[in-house]
Amino acid sequence: MLRKWVSILIFVLIPALGFSATIDVHDSDIQPGDHVVWTSNNTYILHGFVFVDSTATLTIEPGTVIKGSPGQGADASALIVARGGKIFAEGTSDRPIIFTALADDVTDPNDMPLDARGLWGGVILLGRARINTAAGSGQIEGIPSTEPRGAYGGTDDDDNSGVMKYVSIRYGGTDIGAGNEINGLTFGAVGRGTTIDYIEVLNNKDDGYEWFGGTVQTKHLISAFNGDDGFDYDEGFRGKGQFWFVVQASDAGNRCGEHDGGTVPEDGKPYAIPQIYNATYIGSGKNSTNAANDHGIIMRDNAGGKYYNSVFTDFAGDALKVEDLASGEDSRARLEAGDIVYQNDVWYGFGSGDAADQLFPQDFVKTVLSNDANNNRFGVDPQLTGISRTNDGNLDPRPKATSPLWTGYTNVPNDGFFTPVNYVGAFGSNNWAQGWTALSQLGFLSNTGTPVVEQKNSFLPGSFELKQNYPNPFNPTTSIVFSLPRSEDVELSVFNIMGQKVAQLVKGRRTAGVYHIQWQASHLPSGVYIYRLQAGSHLLTKKMTLMK
Repeated sequence: MLRKWVSILIFVLIPALGFSATIDVHDSDIQPGDHVVWTSNNTYILHGFVFVDSTATLTIEPGTVIKGSPGQGADASALIVARGGKIFAEGTSDRPIIFTALADDVTDPNDMPLDARGLWGGVILLGRARINTAAGSGQIEGIPSTEPRGAYGGTDDDDNSGVMKYVSIRYGGTDIGAGNEINGLTFGAVGRGTTIDYIEVLNNKDDGYEWFGGTVQTKHLISAFNGDDGFDYDEGFRGKGQFWFVVQASDAGNRCGEHDGGTVPEDGKPYAIPQIYNATYIGSGKNSTNAANDHGIIMRDNAGGKYYNSVFTDFAGDALKVEDLASGEDSRARLEAGDIVYQNDVWYGFGSGDAADQLFPQDFVKTVLSNDANNNRFGVDPQLTGISRTNDGNLDPRPKATSPLWTGYTNVPNDGFFTPVNYVGAFGSNNWAQGWTALSQLGFLSNTGTPVVEQKNSFLPGSFELKQNYPNPFNPTTSIVFSLPRSEDVELSVFNIMGQKVAQLVKGRRTAGVYHIQWQASHLPSGVYIYRLQAGSHLLTKKMTLMK
């Protein structure tokens, strides 16, 4: 008995004292009615399918890392929130929650191959909103049909599966059977009572995201370098979305949007007609040899859908294919009924060509989308700041100052969900993907958007000098002063403790003088940073601490 109480005391004290541990998680660890908390001082290892059962809740603290053990088929690992269960995974911009593979050292940006995929399963949310199958329910893709907790569907479009914010899901999509992989984040009949915001899926073997019916509303979604589709919906999905971003790999990935209406019967209602504002979809590259990236978007099986103020660019094939059958239900019927809308969108950089008849080789599609009332712009360069598919710091999907994306938008509904903005595409002047994502941490994203103010006084110093920043620690703004006794080529940069360059504050020729640099680091997480001045043959470094 004494040993039992000592064990319990240690179990309670370890998290309280801040000790870290690796904790193995199995399906039996979360039972119906349980209220489980995963804390950021621990790393959690998923073994097999771990269900948050009906009436159970799982709370995940900001900064927590969850890893999926490798395995296929019955040994695949995934986190599944069953109907009636809830997840509260609320990270922050400086402390995101990370789901990744067991092999991934999240403190080392160079430990994983850039093309690593399928190393564990993914995250699945199941709810009780409506779907359009004949039965009104289904068994979710990626889970064996013999598992009753894999069921989804119902009649409650306001159903609530919890909250996910600032969550990065990496390297998932393992096979559970031939041609049956798990998506990065799957929604099965998830209702609009659920909150989904600031989510990244990177390097998943299957789709980045897939919706099976439901009404969930989502913002700030990133689908990067996934092996199949960026965003896939089916079975009567009717949610709202804003600020959706896809970038496909040069050698992998299917459509940025694969949009299906239903399975059997394809005339099932409710129809799939989501509303999406401010998307930016970047394909595999206009000159890519990735044959699977043949269409930017495909709409079929009686699917509808409405895109406003969006950008579609850099695809090897054409822009859009709408299913047109000789008989039976098809998506052409939805287009002609006004359930497919593309309005105030920009289309540019397609291998098939940028004229309307090249972008939309189906005449009935071209006729509707090129109507002046839709205000689409064909062959107009969106002037994104940078497109890159490797970790060279050159991916920057924001529009340049001269970009046409700052004009020609339709007003965003002020309905309590959508955010009114004055630009086309997923990004304006703020790169909301900076800091918390794998894209940022692994060095894909550009840091040229870091706010910097540079001032020089006329005093002529006698030596090169780099002073300690002030204040230090700082949050989020600090000043750095350096002195040049003569004109030199100068570079002042900031690095994290892993040696990655996170900001370039000064670069180029500077005359003699004392320079005051004010830098704002609100997009970066708390931690120790190195700032380095290189002026001619002189190299000076100092440390500073960002404390939020």
